[in-house]
Amino acid sequence: MNAAVRATVRVGIYTGAKVYFVHEGYQGLVDGGDNIKLATWESVSMMLQLGGTVIGSARCMDFRAREGRMKAALNLVKLGITNLCVIGGDGSLTGANQFRKEWASLLVDLVKAGKITDDEARKSSHLNIVGMVGSIDNDFCGTDMTIGTDSALHRIIEVVDAITTTAQSHQRTFILEVMGRHCGYLALVTALACGADWVFIPEMPPDEGWEGHLCRRLADQRARGSRLNVIIVAEGAMDRDGNPISSEDIKKLVEKNLGFDTRTTVLGHVQRGGTPSAFDRILGSRMGVEAVMALLEATPETPACVVSLSGNQAVRLPLMECVQVTKDVTTAMAEKRWEDAIKLRGKSFENNWNTYKMLAHINPPDTKSNINVAIVNIGAPCAGMNAAVRSAVRIGIIQGHNMLAVHDGFEGLAQGKVYTPYALHIAYMGGLELVQGRDKYEELCIPMVVIPATVSNNVPGSDFSIGADTALNTITSTCDRIKQSAAGTKRRVFIIETAGGYCGYLATMAGLAAGADAAYIYEDKFGIRDLEMNVEHLVQKMKTDVKRGLILRNENCNANYTTDFIFALYSEEGKGIFDCRKNVLGHMQQGGTPTPFDRNFGTKMGSKAVLWITEKLKEVYRHGRIFANTPDSACVLGMKKRALTFQPLAELKEQTDFVHRIPKTSWWLKLRPIMKILAKYNISLDTSEHAHMEHVIKKRVSMH
Repeated sequence: MNAAVRATVRVGIYTGAKVYFVHEGYQGLVDGGDNIKLATWESVSMMLQLGGTVIGSARCMDFRAREGRMKAALNLVKLGITNLCVIGGDGSLTGANQFRKEWASLLVDLVKAGKITDDEARKSSHLNIVGMVGSIDNDFCGTDMTIGTDSALHRIIEVVDAITTTAQSHQRTFILEVMGRHCGYLALVTALACGADWVFIPEMPPDEGWEGHLCRRLADQRARGSRLNVIIVAEGAMDRDGNPISSEDIKKLVEKNLGFDTRTTVLGHVQRGGTPSAFDRILGSRMGVEAVMALLEATPETPACVVSLSGNQAVRLPLMECVQVTKDVTTAMAEKRWEDAIKLRGKSFENNWNTYKMLAHINPPDTKSNINVAIVNIGAPCAGMNAAVRSAVRIGIIQGHNMLAVHDGFEGLAQGKVYTPYALHIAYMGGLELVQGRDKYEELCIPMVVIPATVSNNVPGSDFSIGADTALNTITSTCDRIKQSAAGTKRRVFIIETAGGYCGYLATMAGLAAGADAAYIYEDKFGIRDLEMNVEHLVQKMKTDVKRGLILRNENCNANYTTDFIFALYSEEGKGIFDCRKNVLGHMQQGGTPTPFDRNFGTKMGSKAVLWITEKLKEVYRHGRIFANTPDSACVLGMKKRALTFQPLAELKEQTDFVHRIPKTSWWLKLRPIMKILAKYNISLDTSEHAHMEHVIKKRVSMH
């Protein structure tokens, strides 16, 4: 939430608006006085890394009554505030919409009571509202991710990782209860990310006789040599008759039927706290910018909207449509229309559910398919690869294939430590070479699929690659610590070198997430004038209350303006005003435990790739052998805007700059102006690509 508050304040000030903080939620709006304060640029400094919200939040009974809303309207009119940005869940947003609807009649009553003049009423004749969804449950329809969900997953996965190591040692069954009274998102993604044996979510209660099925499943896993079982339960889990299923119930069941040593852990409010993840900071910042734009463009005719994210696109949706669909889910659940409930939750929820069902509930077939599929990792390691390999192997086995692992990349493949594979998973550059080799070697005429896995996120045909999110979080948390150290010593500027080859993704996104003053990258050319301007900018910044600077530099952004050169330049120019330190982050960016995003992404990519290969093999099987040499039998599986798509390697050649190993165009470049504006540069923001109002209702499922 703090990232969203910070961005809204700064972009608001940048556009020339006056921005006010309302402390303590709607209560502060009703009480007025010191609760509504003018915000300044510096007042939102150093809050990106804080969880919760620095302006406070509160449940408010007063605002539910009309006289409470009347007091709130009076406070806003007196300050001349006609635009309200609300960050909260569906309750808060519904309240905001109601407030807006009755605004005109509230003003009439205030004029009648002599509290405001006709002139004041005229100046504030209309209230614009924009909402951002802050809710760790991710329970709001129309948004892929609500602010706070990714951070909650980080907390949960930290706990799951810690618990699985002890469970492994003691051969225990662990039952973990996570938040989600009406929405199973956290439980579902956790189950996918940690490979749980079973998940209980409110949207899809287990079938009749689940008790026996669950016990068989746990016993099977043990029989296969697994030393632990993990069961994830959403707090709102229930059976088909609507009776709650608690973690205690499951514990008793497992102990009684199987005699396994079983422990339960209820996570509770741990999930709401802690440092926000890089994803949440970037999400909050992008939503803040979009919210200000939506308010500036609002007219009395436009419906109140929420800004949200669909894929990696910022979108605007009519607030009440989203609230309606969110209510429809609850209705569907109450009426036991489970399939509808899952569909109404949206595409990504449905994909997660289907992947989970496949990985956790289907047993391998008795008949084999007689097909070998090899998996090979190429190039530098990155976090999340194991998740992709795991799900690819499991899905392959479920399909009846013989799954082979090639050790040590292409070298291992060349040394022939494997059988003849009929299909391959590989890295992008190597993939192209293999396709080109099809002319010479018939053995290479097999289906191949590339899953993008690299911290650099530089694979053409995909907006994201496995491992980039983990690296981004590593850089961000390091920047947090560095900024903290600078808070103690005033007037210090840090220059930090990030990885990424020639791709500026990590430097740019970390710049947004950590609040950098500049990020130098290869794709956004810079020269001596820009460096001069950046130094001058920091000189000015040292005159304010915020006496520290953070500069990120991608390792290959410029052959001559090296990290040492930039360090020397800043040190010389800053003499007597600020001193400099430099850090090269190096290989720590490749390591670490994968983030929930990378685990989930890897899991979905691995499973989708093998399902694609299975289909392709059916297409190219002729006269008892496999022969695939068409361009569409060698693809990159990538995330494009809003969907996972397969694109022929050959087609992607045009989109690639091979010398620098980067795509010729990158979607994230249009986020760079946001970083510059949030660092107080007066540049023009290109709003030509901004979101238009979309509709959620058209996606509704027919109810019969």
